[in-house]
Amino acid sequence: MIILGGILGGIFTPTEASAVAVLYTLVVGMFVLKTVKLRDIPDIFTSSAKSSAVILLLVGAALAFKTVVSLSHAAESMAEWTLGISDNPLVLLFLINILLFIIGMFLDAGPAIIILGPILAPVFISLGIDPVHFAIIMSVNLTVGLATPPMGLVLFVASSVSGEKVETLSRAILPFLAVEVAVIFLITFFPSLSMTIPRWLGLA
Repeated sequence: MIILGGILGGIFTPTEASAVAVLYTLVVGMFVLKTVKLRDIPDIFTSSAKSSAVILLLVGAALAFKTVVSLSHAAESMAEWTLGISDNPLVLLFLINILLFIIGMFLDAGPAIIILGPILAPVFISLGIDPVHFAIIMSVNLTVGLATPPMGLVLFVASSVSGEKVETLSRAILPFLAVEVAVIFLITFFPSLSMTIPRWLGLA
């Protein structure tokens, strides 16, 4: 309630929410559960710094790769080729899901949306797809890509935090990825699953 309520209520940004979460955890650990002692703080800070360094290096690598993809126009070329295959909206939605899933393996969700959103959205809106529906499809699909190799940022973060090899984690999450892919196609071809609440709220 504190973290999500603060973000959704506009009290603080997601970045600031992480600092609030740390403060909350520290207070609970030291004064409520009493599992954290004052002498433990230096070791906690050291461990946090190491984990943060690994994550930020991965973020830096992802941004560098995003720059390479942007300059080469590879994502735009793939999108234009995919859109040229058929005029059927259902076929195009299927193909775009495959394309977004592949791109999500290499690009972070934010850069991928910035690069492909202006290209794909007008085409699907002209085919009668609700823009909110298409935005949900794109966001969910690219978010799944955060946990897929070879450039899944969340996968590497989980590896760093848990100490498990990326290969081990990749095999372990395969059943979960299968479910997520099924959910993506359900959202795509049964719009009421994702559009009911936006329609109730007057957003679509």
